[in-house]
Amino acid sequence: MNASMSSLHICLLSLSLFIIFVFLLKHKKNHASNTATHPAPPGPQRLPLIGNLHQLDLSSPHHRLRQLSQLHGPLMSLKLGLTPALVISSAKTAREAIRAHDLEFSSRPSLAGQWKLSYGGLDMAFAPYGEHWRQIRRICVTNLLNPKKVQSSRPICEDEVSKMVERISISAAASPSQTVDLSETLLSLTASIICRIAFGRNTSEPEPRADVLRSLREAQAVLGSFCFEDYFGWVGSVVDKVTGFSSKLQRVFVELDAFYEMMIQDHLDKKKEEDPEDFIDVLFRLSEDRSGSVHVSRDHIKAVLMVIFHVFRKDSYRTTDTNAATLVWAMTALKKNPGVMNKAQHEIRSVVGNKGFVDEDDLHSLPYLKAVVKETLRLYPPAPLLLARETTQSCILSGYEIGPKALVYINAWAIGRDSECRESAEEFWPERFLGRDVDLRGQSFELLPFGGGRRACPGVSFAAVTLELALANLLYSFEWELPEGMEEEDVDTEAMPGLTMHKKIPLCPRAKIKNDA
Repeated sequence: MNASMSSLHICLLSLSLFIIFVFLLKHKKNHASNTATHPAPPGPQRLPLIGNLHQLDLSSPHHRLRQLSQLHGPLMSLKLGLTPALVISSAKTAREAIRAHDLEFSSRPSLAGQWKLSYGGLDMAFAPYGEHWRQIRRICVTNLLNPKKVQSSRPICEDEVSKMVERISISAAASPSQTVDLSETLLSLTASIICRIAFGRNTSEPEPRADVLRSLREAQAVLGSFCFEDYFGWVGSVVDKVTGFSSKLQRVFVELDAFYEMMIQDHLDKKKEEDPEDFIDVLFRLSEDRSGSVHVSRDHIKAVLMVIFHVFRKDSYRTTDTNAATLVWAMTALKKNPGVMNKAQHEIRSVVGNKGFVDEDDLHSLPYLKAVVKETLRLYPPAPLLLARETTQSCILSGYEIGPKALVYINAWAIGRDSECRESAEEFWPERFLGRDVDLRGQSFELLPFGGGRRACPGVSFAAVTLELALANLLYSFEWELPEGMEEEDVDTEAMPGLTMHKKIPLCPRAKIKNDA
C-alpha cells in the first residue's frame, strides 16, 4: 500500500510539473512574439520542456558549444529549460557585446550553487551588477590586486619560485631518472604565493582536517553539478529537493561556513602587533568602519575568503587554480613543440646569463617568453567559457534582439581558435604575437582568457607576472626530458571536466639541471 501510494505521488508530481512547464513555455512564447521588434539569434532546434539541454556535453561544454556555433553562427541562442541563453563564439561579436553593450552584459546569474556558497552573491566574482559589486570590487582591487600591491608582492613571488627551483634541483641531483609531477608542483607554488600575500601565512602550516577537505571537494562538485532550479526556476527547486541536491548544498555550506569561521578566529588568535597587515586584517578594519555605502559584515569576509581560498588552496579546489593550469598547459605545449622550447630557452639564457635566477626585471627583455604565455592562453584558456554573465536589460546585438535575464556564455576557447582572426588557428605558434600589441586585459578581443569590460578579472597583472616568472625559471634552470620510451606525439592534451580546464593526465617529465659551462 505504501509503495503504491508513493508511486502515485511521484506520478502526480510529474504530471503537475509537466502541466506547469507547458503553461509557462506557452506564456513566455506568446509574450516574446508580441513584444519582439528584431529577430532572436539563430540556434538549434529545441525540444519541449528541456529546450537544448540534451545537446550539451557537461564534460567539455566549450567543445560542444563551438560545434553548434559553427552550424548556427557566432551569436547563438539556446533554451536551457526555461532559461534563455546566449553563446558568443567570435572576437567580432565579443567586441560588440563588451564595448557597445558592456552595461547590458555586466551582471551575473543567480545560479543556486554559486549563490549559496557566496553568501548570496556577497563576493566579487559572483555578485550581480550594482553598487554592492562595485564596492566589493574596489575593496579587493585596492587592497590586494592594484599595481602597487602586485609590485610589493614581488619578493614573495620570487622567493616561492626560487624554492620551487631548489626543490626540483635537489630531486634531480639525487635521482636523475626521477620524474617531476609538474601538475602538483605548480599547484603548490601558486597556493604558497597567494596564501602568503593574502593571508600572511605559508601553506606549510597544517592542512585542514579531512572532513573540511571533503567539504571543499564536494563544493567543487556542487558548483559543477546540474541543478534543476537554475533552468526551471522554483519548479526545479522542488525537483532538487527530491533528488537530494538541495540538502547536499546546505550541508556543504554549513561545513564550509564553520571552516571559514575557524580560519578567521585562528588568524585573530595568532596575530601579533608587529605582524604586517594582511588582507584579512584589511577586511576586519573595514568591517569596523560603517561610514561606507556598503558595510563589510562577517558574511562579506567569508564570501571573499571563499573566492580567494578556493581558487588557490592546495589539495582542495584543484580544478579552479587557473595559474597552475596555465603553467602545466604551457609546459605541455612546449614538450610537444621542442623547437619552440629551444627558442624560448635560448632567449632566456641569453638575457639572464649565469646570474642563476630569472627575476621580474628580466621579464621585460623576454618578448618570446611573453608570446609563449599568450599562445598558451589562446589555445588553453583556464576558464574556457569564462564565468557566465547575465543581461541586465534588452539590447540589439548584431541585428538580433537580446532580452533581459538571459544567461550569457563567452566561449574564450572558441574565440582563441577563430580562423577569421588568425591563420593556422589550431597550431601552437608563439610568433603570431611578436611585434603585435595584443594584451591580456580584455582590450584585444581575439584573446580573452581573463574576460573584458566591467567584469574582466582584476587580477590579470598579478597572474601574468606569476606565469611569466615561473615559466621562465623552469626553462632557464632545467632541460626537460620525457620519460623513457615516450615521444612528443605521446604527450596528450585531454582535459578534465570542470569549471577550469586542467590537464587530465598529470605532466611528469624528467628535469635535468642545465650545464652552465
